[in-house]
Amino acid sequence: MSARLVDVMRSAAADAQRLRVADLLHLHGDGSGAILLILMALISTLPVAGAGTVVSLGILALAWAWLRGRDSMELPQALGNLTLNERWSQRSLHTLAWIYERADAWLRPRWRAICHDRTRVWWGVWMALMAALIFLPLPLGNVLPGTSLILMSLGWMFRDGLVLLLSTATGAAGVGYALSMGHLAIEAWRHLGTWWPW
Repeated sequence: MSARLVDVMRSAAADAQRLRVADLLHLHGDGSGAILLILMALISTLPVAGAGTVVSLGILALAWAWLRGRDSMELPQALGNLTLNERWSQRSLHTLAWIYERADAWLRPRWRAICHDRTRVWWGVWMALMAALIFLPLPLGNVLPGTSLILMSLGWMFRDGLVLLLSTATGAAGVGYALSMGHLAIEAWRHLGTWWPW
């Protein structure tokens, strides 16, 4: 499947115009939750105004469906209509081609206990936590949780437990970054209070 997707993404990138998220999903020919999660996670990392907020809500909806035992969901209209300019449409297609090419070469079933159905609740909660981090208005705060979700999706698709562990480590770094930024904001507010004559 990955080899076919690489060809599709590269072919589409050759003459890509302005693409919607719905168009990107249509190129895959698959509405599975794993594919949808990859798309949403990738778009969350792009510097597109408002994309993080819309995408985070979509990821939360997918996490809820996941926790209820469903592997897919209908693409929300607001998310499906989110449009990328020509530059980011092409970059997204090239990035997707690169992701699928690397996945096909490196990923394989291993450490399957980590991606057993009994761990489904854990991964659903993890998805929701990453969505919450993406929602926060932090500078570059979407990169680590978005990357974590891409790895999670690929790990689940290929039943590769090692990649799922890497997803956890990347997401944990994202949590640490968010906590650090929050601590800095609180300290800055306290110092402002000592400097400013209220």
